[in-house]
Amino acid sequence: MGRTALYRKYRSRALSEVIGQDHITSVLAAAVKGGGFSHAYIFTGPRGIGKTSVARILAHLVNDLEYDETDKVDIIEIDAASNTGVDNIRDLREKVNIAPTSTKYKVYIIDEVHMLSTGAFNALLKTLEEPPEHVIFILATTEVQKVPATILSRAQRFHFRPVGRDKVVEHLRSIAKAEKIKISDEALELIAERGEGSFRDSISLLDQLSGLGQKIELSDVEDTLGLAPNQQIEKLVAAVVGKNPTEITKILNQFKAEGISASVVAEQLINKLAMEAAERPKLYKVIEALIDAPKSADPQLKMLAILADFTSQGAAALPLRAEPMVMEEIKVEYKPVRKAAAAIDNVVNFTTEVAEKAPKTIDWEEVKAKITETNAIFGSLLGNASVDYDGETLTLYFRQKFYRNKMNGSDKKEQLGQVLENLYGGRPKIVVSEGLKPKNDNLSKVADIMGGGEVL
Repeated sequence: MGRTALYRKYRSRALSEVIGQDHITSVLAAAVKGGGFSHAYIFTGPRGIGKTSVARILAHLVNDLEYDETDKVDIIEIDAASNTGVDNIRDLREKVNIAPTSTKYKVYIIDEVHMLSTGAFNALLKTLEEPPEHVIFILATTEVQKVPATILSRAQRFHFRPVGRDKVVEHLRSIAKAEKIKISDEALELIAERGEGSFRDSISLLDQLSGLGQKIELSDVEDTLGLAPNQQIEKLVAAVVGKNPTEITKILNQFKAEGISASVVAEQLINKLAMEAAERPKLYKVIEALIDAPKSADPQLKMLAILADFTSQGAAALPLRAEPMVMEEIKVEYKPVRKAAAAIDNVVNFTTEVAEKAPKTIDWEEVKAKITETNAIFGSLLGNASVDYDGETLTLYFRQKFYRNKMNGSDKKEQLGQVLENLYGGRPKIVVSEGLKPKNDNLSKVADIMGGGEVL
C-alpha cells in the first residue's frame, strides 16, 4: 500500500479540529446537539479550506457515527464536475426516496455544485423543494455566483473564509514537526503565501518538498515553484519606486535569462507592490496594469512597457506617499535633543543589545548605502529615519508608527548592528524612537511644515 498523502493524513476529523472556521463549526455543532439541523446546506468559499471535510464530518455527526475514511453506503459523494447532466440528477431523485440502509439519514454531498447544467439544477430544485424526511443535502462550491438563486434560497448557506497566513504557518509547522521534516521559517512563510489560504494546497507543497531529504530552505521553495528570488523582487520594487528604468530592464532581462516566467514575476511584483501601495497610492495604477500582463501575447514586453511608462511619469522618484515629505530630500535636518526626549511622555523606545566596542563615529549615509546594496527595501526603510549617535547609542527616530513597527519587526536591528560592526569594527546600542523636534528652533518650524526630516 502506498504512502498516504499528508493532506489526507492530517484532514480534520471533528468540528473541533477545523482551523479558522469557528463561525461555522460552532453553529453546526449546536445544531447537531439540539437536533435542529437543516435538510439542505450550501458551503461556499475558496478551495482547500475545509468545505468538503466539514461536509463529511457533518454527515457522520447527524448519523451519530465515528468519523473514518471508509466508504459509508448512506453517505454519497457526487462530483458535479463529472456528473453535470440532467440524467445524473434524475437518477439521484429516484434514489433519494429509498430509505437509508443502516443510518437515520441518507446524506448527499455534491461537490462543485456550480458545474451542474441548467437542466440538472432544475431537476435538483424539485428535490430540494420537497425532500424526503430521511435525506440531507450538503452542496459545496467555489463559485457561488454560478448557483441559481432558487437553489440558494432553499439551503442554509455558510461561507468559509480564507485562513490567515499565520494559522497556516502554525499548522504546517506542527505537521513538519510530527513528520520530522526540517524546514526554515522563511520556507514555511512562502509555502503559506503561495497556498493563498488553502490548507490543502499548502500541505501538498510541503509534502512535495519533503522528498528532498534535507532541510528545506527558502530557495528550495522558490526553485520548486519557479519563482524569482525574493531578494531580486525586492530590488525590482525599489527600482520601480525609485523610477529607475535602467535597473528595471536589467532585472527583468536577468529573470528572462534564468527562465523565470514573466507571468510569475508579474504576480510576485503585484504582491510586493500591494504591500507598498498603502503608503504610495499611485502604485495602485501600476498594480492594475500589471494584472493584465500575464494575459498578453508577450508578458515580458508588456510588463516592461507598463513599468517604463510609470517611470516616465515625472522625473522624481516616489514620494508619492500619504505622509508628508521627508526632509532628507531637501537637505534639511535637525538633531533631536536626547535630554528633551527623556522628558516627553509619548516617546517610545526599544533597546537592543548592550553596546560592545561601539564605534566613535558613524557615517549614516555610508550605512544606508551599504544596506541598500543587498536589501533595497531595508535601505528605503532606513531612509525614513533621522538619527542621533552619542558614541554609544544609535537612536533612529521615525515620525510614523508604520516605520517604527517595521524597524522593530523581524531581525532588522540585528541586521543593522551587523552592518555597523562590519563597517566600523563595533556595534552600538540601537534604539528606535518616536520622532521628536527640538523646541525654539527655526529648522524645527520648517520641519513641522514639511512633515519632519533630518539634517544632512
